[in-house]
Amino acid sequence: MAKYILAHDLGTSGNKATLFSEDGRLIKSEVFPYDTHYFNDTWVEQNGDDWWNAVCRTSMNLITSTGINTKEIGAVSFSGQMMGCLCVDRDRKPLRPSIIWADQRAQKQSAQIEAHMSQQEFYHIVGHRNTASYGIQKLMWIRDNEPDIYEQTYKVLNAKDYIVLKLTGKFYTEPSDANSMACFDLNTFQWSEKILKYADINPDKLPEIKPSTFIAGGVTAEAAAETGLAEGTPVVMGGGDGVVANIGCGSIAPGKTYCCMGTSAWITTTAEKPIFDEQMRTVTWAHVIPGLYAPNGTMQYAGGSYNWLKNTICTMESYRAKESGISPYIYMNELIEKSPAGANGTIFLPYLLGERAPRWNPDAKGAWIGMKPETTRGDMLRSVLEGVTMNLSICLDILRTQLRIDEITVVGGGAKGEIWRQIMADVYNAKIQVPSLLEEGSSMGAAVIGGVGAGIFKDFTAIDRFINIESVHTPKPETVKAYEPVKKAFDAYYFALESIYKKVARCV
Repeated sequence: MAKYILAHDLGTSGNKATLFSEDGRLIKSEVFPYDTHYFNDTWVEQNGDDWWNAVCRTSMNLITSTGINTKEIGAVSFSGQMMGCLCVDRDRKPLRPSIIWADQRAQKQSAQIEAHMSQQEFYHIVGHRNTASYGIQKLMWIRDNEPDIYEQTYKVLNAKDYIVLKLTGKFYTEPSDANSMACFDLNTFQWSEKILKYADINPDKLPEIKPSTFIAGGVTAEAAAETGLAEGTPVVMGGGDGVVANIGCGSIAPGKTYCCMGTSAWITTTAEKPIFDEQMRTVTWAHVIPGLYAPNGTMQYAGGSYNWLKNTICTMESYRAKESGISPYIYMNELIEKSPAGANGTIFLPYLLGERAPRWNPDAKGAWIGMKPETTRGDMLRSVLEGVTMNLSICLDILRTQLRIDEITVVGGGAKGEIWRQIMADVYNAKIQVPSLLEEGSSMGAAVIGGVGAGIFKDFTAIDRFINIESVHTPKPETVKAYEPVKKAFDAYYFALESIYKKVARCV
């Protein structure tokens, strides 16, 4: 009988392999990095075989270091970076490096689709805007610029789909990664004939779509030799990392919501139908739970704004922290505690890298507004945390038009700070739950998908074995009320500057 589940999380910087027990305990994890190649200003690629090498190394290292019997691993499953384009031939070999999610070269191809289909029509099929970020536009770029590669392409895959192929020999994808190709119809859960027609892409080059819990096959003898896994170990599809984290954070039923506060940040919920915003400010993903959806709003630079603050404005706190051997954020938080809700009228627009949701404005810039002679460093610091949280709260309010959301599980580096967690509770007007493991959402989600797929778990409520809520922050009614005019000012300041952003973009 199975005792363990192996989860692989194929991120941008490397692969993290994590071994979990059936009862939800994290036994051990292993990380192996791989290179990302940035060039031509907006081009970003990775080698598919680097992914495979990382999976082989981490699997072998975990097995060796724990000394487990590999026959007790009941399933292998995945969380993987999304919105990529890896062209593979019939012999299962990559024809070129993968064009990954961050690549923006396919602008002309995005415009080609828009010549036939409005953004609104595209959005209501896919749940996303038509941009250069997605897989189908990248495949169009390969067709237009590398026709020999396109002709030889048997299937185009995302990261975890390629690892499934290497382990089992089978060409499959599942709804969440299919959705990240931006030619997937959220209404039918099949490839969109209309978008493929306008994109002029041969649908035969897309893999068959299977459920995220589908067992793609057993580990082959060749793959077993390279990974150390037992031949025949069930390989479960898993899903795209942003959606797999829904499972890992307990977002498995309508209204169950989580916020990941990393360098970038997002708020995602679970719904029985897509949430289409009239202004297309939020997106909707296909959930890894069959028949459900994962509406989402993602911002560019959340924890990144706080880190920028530490590195530029708070050099004194960083110096003190280095001398005393503690985190500079401790000294920063001491200053923030002295500033009241609303930071004495100081508002920060956290658009240092432009913005995705809810602004969708690459020209937007960061700004402090409302500063006075009496403005303190604490006000400036607090306003950064508030600005990030207010931006995300706009996305949350859109999700709340169709769902009741009273509590939010918060994960990621930004969830470590008690002050920021209370700001979230008050700005969101929601109970904030903080699990003991803040960086394991995708890995735990992949493990549960693997367990459900292999029959180890009855259903997705098995995530309750994995999540341990360590602290809860409740909104304070007086502070919630105090933030209402601040939210309005935050929005007003952005729209007042919107036309200026466009003018400045032409000058620099």
